Amino acid sequence: MDIRSRPFRSVLYIPGSKPRALDKARGLPVDAVIFDLEDAVSIAEKVSARETLAQELQQGGYGNRMRIVRINGFDTEWGVADAKAVAQMDCDAVLLPKVSSQADLDSLAEITGDLPIWAMMETPRGMLNAAEIAAHPKLQGMVMGTNDLAKELQTRFRADRLPLMAGLSVCLLAAKAEGLVIVDGVYNAFKDAEGLAEECNQGRDMGFDGKTLIHPAQVDVANTAFAPSDAEMELASRQIAAFEEAEAAGQGVAVVDGKIVENLHVATAREIIAKADAIAAVSA
Repeated sequence: MDIRSRPFRSVLYIPGSKPRALDKARGLPVDAVIFDLEDAVSIAEKVSARETLAQELQQGGYGNRMRIVRINGFDTEWGVADAKAVAQMDCDAVLLPKVSSQADLDSLAEITGDLPIWAMMETPRGMLNAAEIAAHPKLQGMVMGTNDLAKELQTRFRADRLPLMAGLSVCLLAAKAEGLVIVDGVYNAFKDAEGLAEECNQGRDMGFDGKTLIHPAQVDVANTAFAPSDAEMELASRQIAAFEEAEAAGQGVAVVDGKIVENLHVATAREIIAKADAIAAVSA
């Protein structure tokens, strides 16, 4: 499945050092898993986590879920060894934290070869260089690291995420310009389903493909928020039918619910239908 045609509604972080958690991920209805060797792994387990994760990935059982491995940064003592290990793992992509420039991705690609790369966007310099980073030939997707970005910006928490909007927006523009996947940052209060839903809907309205998650309890909320609703599907179908009828009559536009429907609206409608079909295919 082409990367842009597959869903990324829910992207769950799983510690690469925990066999029980790695096994549980095989049965969760997530679109992608980030197998984490960085923040979720203690210093004492950094080295052993590589072998633990490699064995679990070799065992398989993750179905249609996208398998992304996040390594430690090259500014740590584990980063290079992580990259060499991931290059030999049965995974779909490697995720590099705190990407600030194309040079960071070049250094990773020298080790991981043809393995697609994803970039954690979580530093002020990364925001300023988002367009350059997105244009890297090996880059397949971006992941917003909103916790680290908030720390670097020294912001206060706001439910509307206003202090983060500049960074979120510039990365969205960069990703969309290059046809990349881009997923929103985590919501820390994993027991607050209502707050999570509001932030997911905000991210969906902005154009994110999905949300990174820190707990299985968040999966259903994200899957619902980033999937076409029944109302969106119904409207998309009517827009397509009305436009095709107008075209057959030699007209360039149609009217649905009192609103003009042109080529661009029909293209969006077909994207909605295709996304729903892709979700159904992955779920099956």
